[in-house]
Amino acid sequence: MTLKEKTTENLENKLKLLKISTGFLAGVSSILFIICLYNLLTREDNSIFRSLIIVPSVLFTIIPIYYGNIKKIKNELNSRN
Repeated sequence: MTLKEKTTENLENKLKLLKISTGFLAGVSSILFIICLYNLLTREDNSIFRSLIIVPSVLFTIIPIYYGNIKKIKNELNSRN
């Protein structure tokens, strides 16, 4: 189902959900990255944190995709008004 086929109310709900989930994902990824980086620098046995730092790096790549979807939904909502 394309954006043009969805109702305005449905798009507004999806936009709100995307904004919340993007903010949450950015916050959790940042916290995890900082924790991993701190422990990499301060612990002698840092093998767990060396492998764990991949997780926030991958999660950070999802954020631009979410922002692109937010922009598309905003453009569709603006074209309807």
